[in-house]
Amino acid sequence: MAHPSQLGFQDAASPLMEELLHFHDHALMVVLLISVLVLYIIFTMVSTTLTDKLILDSQLIEIIWTILPAVVLAAIALPSLRILYLMDEINDPHMTVKAIGHQWYWSYEYTDYKELSFDSYMIPTQDLLPGQLRLLEVDHRMIVPSSSPVRVLVTAEDVLHSWAVPSLGIKMDAVPGRLNQTTLYANRTGVFYGQCSEICGANHSFMPIVVESIPLSHFKDWTTLMIEDE
Repeated sequence: MAHPSQLGFQDAASPLMEELLHFHDHALMVVLLISVLVLYIIFTMVSTTLTDKLILDSQLIEIIWTILPAVVLAAIALPSLRILYLMDEINDPHMTVKAIGHQWYWSYEYTDYKELSFDSYMIPTQDLLPGQLRLLEVDHRMIVPSSSPVRVLVTAEDVLHSWAVPSLGIKMDAVPGRLNQTTLYANRTGVFYGQCSEICGANHSFMPIVVESIPLSHFKDWTTLMIEDE
């Protein structure tokens, strides 16, 4: 979860988010180096007393300032394209979960278990238990097994929503009448919080997402109990 006055990203809980954090640091260093170079050139230009009115052009300088930005763009674009392909890659998922956005709550369907589906509503402030987080806790969490690739199908029933869990590196639009898919892989157990990231109406701020990653053996017990309750 995010913390007050937090400047950086949330701690990565998936390999994809780790890649995104590495790319962010890589791009930030490129921006820093460019900024230092530009500021140095500006400073030298405004502080020098030397002038040469006879130089109308310089082929060497034009070659440098054409090739150098192209190299910089390639150094940023290639890792970015690699991550885009990684985000799209879904090879042999162990299970599939369908997340459906509503005004204003989420519902989840475990397509591998025909009888397993439930709605997930935010817990009102007055009903929170000690230790639960305001505006982030829900009555039914989305439970997934840890260290297992999960296909998440995202759609909406009414208007545009967006299913986003920052620590897992996931943000997928929920579009009515359309199925979008993404990969969820939690490499450790824990509880990960997210929120709808597309303005969807008056209660847009009150439809949080909670993903809980548990060991596979516990997940099997949970699915058995949920199906029996149904």
